Amino acid sequence: MPGIRVLALTGDAVETHPVADVEALLARDGVLVWVDVPECSDEAVTLLTDVLHCHPLAVRDCMQRNRVPRVRIYPHQQLLILHGPERGPSGHVHYLELDQIIGDKYVVTVHGPINPSVPLETALRETDAVRRRIEAGRLRPDSPYELSYAIISSLTHRHEAFIEELTSDVWQLEQRVTGGHMGNPEEFLEELFQARHGLLAVRTMGALGAEVLGRVAALETRIPADDKPLVADAVDQMERIRGLADGEREYLQGVIEFYRARAETKMTIAAERLAVIAVVTLPITALSSIYGMNVIVNSHTLTGQLIVVLVVMVVMSVMLLTWAKRRGWW
Repeated sequence: MPGIRVLALTGDAVETHPVADVEALLARDGVLVWVDVPECSDEAVTLLTDVLHCHPLAVRDCMQRNRVPRVRIYPHQQLLILHGPERGPSGHVHYLELDQIIGDKYVVTVHGPINPSVPLETALRETDAVRRRIEAGRLRPDSPYELSYAIISSLTHRHEAFIEELTSDVWQLEQRVTGGHMGNPEEFLEELFQARHGLLAVRTMGALGAEVLGRVAALETRIPADDKPLVADAVDQMERIRGLADGEREYLQGVIEFYRARAETKMTIAAERLAVIAVVTLPITALSSIYGMNVIVNSHTLTGQLIVVLVVMVVMSVMLLTWAKRRGWW
């Protein structure tokens, strides 16, 4: 597992430092420090407690799994907890937690706790993307909120990519429904509900993310004037994720309703045909039950009676079948 990464941003320069340099970096003027913690280890807890003087509740939240996004406001810090989606092999959606502690001169990102079934590089995907942009010179954040905004934007890009993956699945499901090639009904229903579950999960992440970022945006006196548009845009990004997920979920609901209507229609047609078959075979059953024993007992008249009975059966069945066709039942 990679260790804690410390970046010091000073104008156009980007410096990598060991964890032991964090306190000295914070004492320098014009330095923005980014500490990326893959998992909240004992070293990370010491850094958060003794160097950054984080609130005990903030440290506790970074150490444990938080199932819903939240924001906590402290005198000199803000704790922001968001989630990113990742599909499991069985259709389950993993909630990848990303915590941010935003201070006056620093941002700390803490990942996890990470599910053992999720690769570590997957959990670090968003922060690694931002770090590469910084190291390549394509991004130069001037404030903690600008750095936090870049991380949130990377996270919402993952949300959008996740929705696009699900949209591709929804389109394929629709094509199978309209083409009548659903295959095994149980497996097809499982695929439908897996897609619905994924859209509901990412929709929840977007909605709750917009809620907690809205609380941050409401802190008029805490956010510098230059950074307020960034926070407002972050709220808008999460709202857009919710809208995209809602739109695709409604589209999928239409596919599900079409599938149900098609299945109900097939069942209705099958029931009607079975009813017609029962009506057509009713004379055969009736005559067989009435004359069957007489034909067997009076064996000397077997041939004549059998022919008469069979002719009557055929004539009655043909008449009933013709009548059913004229009524449009067959």
